[in-house]
Amino acid sequence: MSIYVGNLSYKVTQEDLETVFADYGTVKRVQLPVDRETGRLRGFGFVEMSSDTEEEAAIDALDGAEWMGRELRVNKARPREENKRPSGGGWGGNGRTEFSRAGRSDRQF
Repeated sequence: MSIYVGNLSYKVTQEDLETVFADYGTVKRVQLPVDRETGRLRGFGFVEMSSDTEEEAAIDALDGAEWMGRELRVNKARPREENKRPSGGGWGGNGRTEFSRAGRSDRQF
């Protein structure tokens, strides 16, 4: 099981999270996703602990707690959903944009 930790400060480090969660048991792994384009933390992370009992204790104690000026959201992580976007499109949209024979859009942007 993994724990989702949301509403994190953008200044948090893996060591910071490990220290906080270590009060509830042995921390096996901490992940802080980074935005690909900006390199900035995304404001959430994941923590794995040695046992379900330790994870439950951490969730119960830390969900809603204020830390680094933010109210934490801590719960069981849900499995990652594979590609939520519908397949087959390159540009998105609703497929209703029509083009005249001259190649101009009939819609105003």
